[in-house]
Amino acid sequence: MRLLADESCDFSVVQALRTAGHDITAATETAKSADDSVIIDLARDEARLLLTEDRDFGQLVFAAAKETAGVVYIRWPVSVRATLPKTIVELVATQAQSLFGAFVVVEPGRIRIGRVP
Repeated sequence: MRLLADESCDFSVVQALRTAGHDITAATETAKSADDSVIIDLARDEARLLLTEDRDFGQLVFAAAKETAGVVYIRWPVSVRATLPKTIVELVATQAQSLFGAFVVVEPGRIRIGRVP
């Protein structure tokens, strides 16, 4: 699967997805300090699912109607942070294509998949 991790995304998630064989680009490596609108456009243009922990992407998708290939918004507390990489790898493995064109909110024990407008 093709993914783009925003700078806010925990880099352990990037490493776990790479280990699992996914094609993932990290904004910290290729687009450091880029504006959120640039990141969401880059993900769309490269047909990559965007992984982020920045809630501003919800504003871009829903209020500003930015076109996207799909966004996974991660809301993960520090107290269970060690479980995050495994959860995201499992999410990508089990939900794969249903994530594209969706706005997904991932929290411990809960995944909400909604369609973007």
